[in-house]
Amino acid sequence: MHVMSQRMFSLTAATIFSLIALLHLFRLLFGWNANIGGWVVPHWLSWVALIVAGYLAYAGFRLMRSSR
Repeated sequence: MHVMSQRMFSLTAATIFSLIALLHLFRLLFGWNANIGGWVVPHWLSWVALIVAGYLAYAGFRLMRSSR
């Protein structure tokens, strides 16, 4: 059984959160609309998601560097 190292897990999680943050940033910059089950997601919610995903990406990259 292959076990993922802490460094690889941190890199994977940080990369995923970076992509999520980037998509929220693009939504804000280009004015994209998001609908979930007929509900229009307000743009202010993308600001919150951008901050949270950005921080989680930063923390993941920082943890990856410290696990050398």
